[in-house]
Amino acid sequence: MTQTVVITGASAGIGRAVAQQFGARGDRVALLARGEAGLRGAASDVETAGGAALAIPTDVADYAAVEAAADRVEAEFGPIDIWVNVAFTSVFAPFSEIGPEEFKRVTEVCYLGFVYGTMVALARMKPRDHGTVVQVGSALGERSIPLQSAYCGAKHAVNGFTESVRCELLHEGSKVNITIVQMPAVNTPQFSWVLSRLPRHPQPVPPIYQPELVARAVLRAADHPRRKQYWVGESTVATLLAQKFAAPLLDRYLARTGYDSQQTGEYVDGTAVQNLWQPADAATDHGARGEFDDSSHAHSPQVWASRYAGLVAGAATALGVAGAGVLAARRR
Repeated sequence: MTQTVVITGASAGIGRAVAQQFGARGDRVALLARGEAGLRGAASDVETAGGAALAIPTDVADYAAVEAAADRVEAEFGPIDIWVNVAFTSVFAPFSEIGPEEFKRVTEVCYLGFVYGTMVALARMKPRDHGTVVQVGSALGERSIPLQSAYCGAKHAVNGFTESVRCELLHEGSKVNITIVQMPAVNTPQFSWVLSRLPRHPQPVPPIYQPELVARAVLRAADHPRRKQYWVGESTVATLLAQKFAAPLLDRYLARTGYDSQQTGEYVDGTAVQNLWQPADAATDHGARGEFDDSSHAHSPQVWASRYAGLVAGAATALGVAGAGVLAARRR
């Protein structure tokens, strides 16, 4: 059955890959982002894959703009069935080197952008008693790392408010669903345009996964939204369970390793284009993938196993205990 899908942050990275996947199913896909060249590229991807596309330039930190976008989607595509919140921006720097307006901007996009998208979606879905909201979360929403305090704080907040909303929907007996997909490190263009004050080029903490792989997990969550959350990638499972069982060890481990693991060996001068205040894909389409193809995984046994709850539970426990053991051994 063809559905109407809204994706924020759809011009690049995970949002772009998710749009491609929905397009391949023949869905009507509304694309919300700031970068017009990226939006044009995303629309072309959706249409080439077999879907219908509607690109709407939108800053998700502006509630009125999100509301207007939703009105346009329903006017042109019909009632919204699925809303996927993905939009991202960040600052890579020690907390003491992030300005208050920068921290506020990250929070507005990565947290309030999700709140606004969810508000707008539920305002339309709840009266119809139909629809699904999918939050694209992160392992960093439960286990923070150094140099990303603004982003980690926002992702923690997304987990908190999503849990509250889910409880309310359950209380109401609503058929509207909300779920969250906790992501690993992904090879997206963000590491080429994130505002960084690090001496070397930022990178995702390995292991790194391709956006097409994690996008398939988002589609599964949209199709099976009764599960509270989905974990994607072996590293996410190991990180979240190690956090549960050995959080103080993780603090010390990340204090030692978290700076180098988020930087390549390439020194930079700090003049690269960044997307905190303006889109980095306004004139140039960057696509879904970043520059780490050679070190990124296109397959994950955990993603396959997550289709079977019993299997993934056993694997998750084993990975978590193993991860905690490795950290304890390194600590000793």
